[in-house]
Amino acid sequence: MGKNKLARFTQLATYSHVLQPHKDEVLGGFPMAGKWKSDFFKNNQPLVVELGCGRGEYAVALGQRDPQKNYLGIDIKGARIWEGATHSLQEDMAHVGFLRTRIEWVEHCFAPGEIDEIWITFPDPQIKFQRAKHRMIGPAFLEKYERLLSPGGAIHLKSDSEFLHGYLHGIIEWKGLEVLETYHDIYGQIVDKPDHVVFACKTFYEKMWLKQGKTITYLKFRFLKGGGVK
Repeated sequence: MGKNKLARFTQLATYSHVLQPHKDEVLGGFPMAGKWKSDFFKNNQPLVVELGCGRGEYAVALGQRDPQKNYLGIDIKGARIWEGATHSLQEDMAHVGFLRTRIEWVEHCFAPGEIDEIWITFPDPQIKFQRAKHRMIGPAFLEKYERLLSPGGAIHLKSDSEFLHGYLHGIIEWKGLEVLETYHDIYGQIVDKPDHVVFACKTFYEKMWLKQGKTITYLKFRFLKGGGVK
């Protein structure tokens, strides 16, 4: 481990707005589940979760955009989380926090209906068939998200992958979910809406993909009452 990475891990351990539970803590009955608003953020504002947050750019940007909500970035990479965690600390953003854990354990980290919105930004499309079960917007993950979202809670997918965008559209149609917004090219289709939340920030990966000439897609949807992905 490089000195810089080690220093980041050491510093991250001192941040009160970052939780880094061990596997047994998460799977054995995570004490924060059901108490994120009351015990962690100490308010009753809506809870927005960014899954696979990487450097936490979107969680921080959304927090700057709307301080009337709580934002929690989740990722397993501590050295990456450090960037967003440090930024939010320097800006005194008490409504922004981070959880270092695996996305596949997310259902153990929250109580049913505790999350009000989910953001998934530039996930790995997992193109190969044998990796399909790891897609963060695949049926197995969507079942988890549905249980965790409050009634009417939305999921946002922002991606450079037309494959992933189309794949999710297929699942939505198959399961009868509700599309709220969808764009195959945000910079070509909604440039007349500069204040749209999809433009809250350009992440590290978004900038990289744009330089390569890729289009950026966006899809917002929600589960219907009594429906879902069962």
